[in-house]
Amino acid sequence: MMEDPEPLPGLYERVQATAEHLRKSLASELQYPKVAIVCGSGLGGLADTINPEPRVEIPYKDVPGFAVSTVPGHAGKLVFGTIGRIKTPVMLLVGRAHFYEGHAMAQVTFATRVCKLLGVDTMIVTNAAGGLNEIYSVGDIVMLNDHLNLAGLVGINPLIGPNDPQFGPRFPPLSDAYNLHLRRLTHNAWSALHPTPSRTLHEGIYAFVAGPTYETRAECRMLRLLGADVVGMSTVPEIIVARHCGIRVLAFSLITNKAVLENGVRGDAEVLSGMSAVDVDDFLSMGRANHEEVLEAGRAAAEDMQALVKAILEDLYSS
Repeated sequence: MMEDPEPLPGLYERVQATAEHLRKSLASELQYPKVAIVCGSGLGGLADTINPEPRVEIPYKDVPGFAVSTVPGHAGKLVFGTIGRIKTPVMLLVGRAHFYEGHAMAQVTFATRVCKLLGVDTMIVTNAAGGLNEIYSVGDIVMLNDHLNLAGLVGINPLIGPNDPQFGPRFPPLSDAYNLHLRRLTHNAWSALHPTPSRTLHEGIYAFVAGPTYETRAECRMLRLLGADVVGMSTVPEIIVARHCGIRVLAFSLITNKAVLENGVRGDAEVLSGMSAVDVDDFLSMGRANHEEVLEAGRAAAEDMQALVKAILEDLYSS
């Protein structure tokens, strides 16, 4: 049997150096956060979840090894503080690096490994996603219970290459990637916060695609047939590395647009006969995703997401 090759030179040491660099900027009560919260597109308002003091903000550009966020809606900063009455130490990653920005998977997930060496045991990951499930509406929240790693199935996986056992095992299982206890806490918290909710909390399956293009109609239908409820361009690499490191995971998608599942109009279709060019463009653009809508839906859901995260962490760390 072939021996596992040596781990990538210096990866653990680089992550460790970054963790130590950050600790030097933090007061003692913030140096070992228990929870990391990744804020997806339009969800940077989750930074308002933490208590006003103590609070430390560090731009990604000042963190060794971190990629600078280039996507609108991703501020690109770390925020350290405490949350709730019991003042649980947390760190927020306001914005993330994406594979489609040209970063290697090791770079996309570098921050997750830093979280591990800082002491994080729980990671809450959020994203904006397209709704594939026909019963979902824009503004609904989907708590993930599984995923389809489409990019990983064709070789784009953050664990490809030599394994470093200081982070985790060569072949980590993902059958329980989305922590059941955390999901049960979430349902209880949601019911307590929203006896008559204005938006719906679902559980569903996330399909990870590389991006940056939004999916075609045929791709949306394929993903739905494969069992996906939502589709997006992030989150799964972070979750794979978090689970490899032994961090438990809770993940949410905010539905910011509904994917178009209907067939496209054929060029010989009678439905377009007699329509002006403007009318034709309006007809074909129905359901078309755009990033501005993503950000607006995120702003609208921010308060509900903030209250939910606070309630979950109160339940989790109050015992």
